[in-house]
Amino acid sequence: MINLAEILDEIKRGVAEIIDFDRIEILVKNFYEKGENFYVKAGFDPTAPDLHLGHTVVLNKMALLQKHGAIVQFLIGDFTGQIGDPSGKSATRKKLDKEQVAKNAKTYEEQVFKILDKDKTKVMFNSVWLNELGAAGMVELTSTFAVARMLERDDFEKRYKAGNSISISEFMYPLLQGYDSVAMRCDIEMGGTDQKFNLLMGRTLQRTYNVGKEQAVIMMPLLEGLDGVNKMSKSLGNYIGVTDSANDMFAKTLSISDDLMWRWYELLSTKSLSEISALKQAVKAGNYHPKKAKEDLALEITSRYHGDVAALNAKAEFDSVHAKNELPSDMPEYEINAPIWIVEALVKCGLSPSNSQARRDIAANSVSINQEKSKDEQLKLQSGEYVLQVGKRKFAKLKVL
Repeated sequence: MINLAEILDEIKRGVAEIIDFDRIEILVKNFYEKGENFYVKAGFDPTAPDLHLGHTVVLNKMALLQKHGAIVQFLIGDFTGQIGDPSGKSATRKKLDKEQVAKNAKTYEEQVFKILDKDKTKVMFNSVWLNELGAAGMVELTSTFAVARMLERDDFEKRYKAGNSISISEFMYPLLQGYDSVAMRCDIEMGGTDQKFNLLMGRTLQRTYNVGKEQAVIMMPLLEGLDGVNKMSKSLGNYIGVTDSANDMFAKTLSISDDLMWRWYELLSTKSLSEISALKQAVKAGNYHPKKAKEDLALEITSRYHGDVAALNAKAEFDSVHAKNELPSDMPEYEINAPIWIVEALVKCGLSPSNSQARRDIAANSVSINQEKSKDEQLKLQSGEYVLQVGKRKFAKLKVL
């Protein structure tokens, strides 16, 4: 016997905003009572080749919906990706060439099936219908929406008032994304809160083109990164990549704060709300250590992308290195001619991104040589073998010739 109320609570879990939740309730109910599937769309413009955990917030929700009747329409925007979504941007985005789009799209496709059920997913490319739309269809599409309405979008409004350039192609982007919903006849569209204007465009155009339905919209929040403050971003370095090694994924997850841990449980874990609530109460009552709760989360996330065995090995490696103060079993190895300045050595071994950061790492007492702290910024390494370390997670073997 299904518990519809419990299912709907799980669907609402962690969501920033839902438009037309009544429709979602009907779709789920019809699946269980009539066996009718429904279609959930999410679009990804292949502007970068790798996903991080922030991207998976939407994917996790789609995977949940798949358990309750959804067929996911995973849309790779190979047409719109050549325009570039201007959402939240202060300038026109650089276009991608077709070869780069195709390469990135393939990488995305490989990664999403670590989360989504492949048998309940349709990978789609919007070039199929947008190329067929043609010039006449494009002109008709532009007539469905006024420029004044387009300028109500926050990022366009700010750029217009500031006198910054807005290309006509950027006005086309939300229209084309909305037309995707017409062509795909989706029941629900998902995206981040920064996509609200574009998501609502799908509802508008489905009505304009007499599709016979208006999609519900589920908007997910932006996941805070490792720092617990800023959204997860590769440019900020506060991310965990889906393709990160098991060791890095486990260790990075353990580095987050206790407060952020519960946020990640809500948005990334497959545990039910009742299970998370019970775990939280156990920690609060002192019956379960917060570090153990964080280890559980790290194991769950690492297992999802690397399997149970790799996750347990990552935990054993972490315990060996950090709890027992042993060296990692696998470290990158480098060879450099003597003598080498310690600052340059840290950069060449990939432990610090720049000389200035290497100096800051040394000054902060974060640098160890052969497991001994070193604050000598002028040190010159002579011939020999060294284990260099920055912080708790960065190690390298260096052979100075």
